[in-house]
Amino acid sequence: MRSIVLLLAATALIGGCDRPSVPKGQANETAALPTLDEAANMAPAPSSSPDTGVDVIGKLVRDHKGDAAPKAGFTGPDGKPLTLASFAGKPVLLNLWATWCGPCKAEMPTLDKVAGEGKLQVVTISQDLDGKAAVDPYLAKAGLKSVKGYTDKELNMSQAFGNPSLPTTILYDSSGKEVWRMLGGMDWASPTARALLAEAK
Repeated sequence: MRSIVLLLAATALIGGCDRPSVPKGQANETAALPTLDEAANMAPAPSSSPDTGVDVIGKLVRDHKGDAAPKAGFTGPDGKPLTLASFAGKPVLLNLWATWCGPCKAEMPTLDKVAGEGKLQVVTISQDLDGKAAVDPYLAKAGLKSVKGYTDKELNMSQAFGNPSLPTTILYDSSGKEVWRMLGGMDWASPTARALLAEAK
């Protein structure tokens, strides 16, 4: 019985979060979810993080390599409108997440660690429909110091990526071209993540 519970929990982490009920057209609840066969083949890498014991739990996709960052807008922590063009000139790790998404919250401390190192611009854009009212209290309570409260109440960014399940993380190089995307949660402080992040120039 315990092995069944563990298998179900692992499958939920790998697949990411579907969105809660939102108006039609704002979310595709099955987009980017791996099949059970794919999930079964997503074994952790040999090395693992001492923090979580899990190196990789997401699905790496390189189908969009070289694509330009979308022009969709979102809101900065100060309430001003932004696009990814605002971050040009340095590699960007874009993370779509929400406070109601368990795998999103599980990986957030490792994203915070990467952001604090300053080698990449880490742009964590919440897909919470309540915007700052949901995000700011969560970030404060979780003690996250380096990730910022970017929000997207209109889900513009999510729609630009085909409404993927959360979390979805996309790496852009300094010229704004996609390097890869990770579907599902990951330990961003792990050796495998470090190697992937180093691909951005």
